[in-house]
Amino acid sequence: MGEAAQESVVVMYADGACKGNPGPGGWGVLLQAGGREKEMFGGEAQTTNNRMELTAVIEGLLSLEGGSTVRVYTDSQYVQKGISEWIHSWKRRGWLTADKKPVKNVDLWKKLDATAREHEVEWHWVKGHAGHPENERADALANKGLEVGL
Repeated sequence: MGEAAQESVVVMYADGACKGNPGPGGWGVLLQAGGREKEMFGGEAQTTNNRMELTAVIEGLLSLEGGSTVRVYTDSQYVQKGISEWIHSWKRRGWLTADKKPVKNVDLWKKLDATAREHEVEWHWVKGHAGHPENERADALANKGLEVGL
């Protein structure tokens, strides 16, 4: 990939946090592209950790122009596996799990699916709380968002 093409790639680190599950929650996103950075965060009074993990990625993608090339890094295997593996089966089964139960957080999964389709997205999992600097920043932003949710 040439240098110009490399600059057009957006790298996103997304994380969610929750105080109690359910309870007040927050989401945080760090976006990097072309030597610039943008931080985003928000929160909700009553939510779950998985909802905040999904919301972080959705909000990050919604902030980008359509047709962006994005590398998403999340420490949530629920998000990474859900969007890149499980979602295909859920959709085939009418948003039911393998044991015929409704998919949890289906509203956010549908929104993430639609939003991700507007971009070229690579999904990556990183181990949380393992000293990865950008992931730690996304975690700090999610905790700032949690304060908004309180």
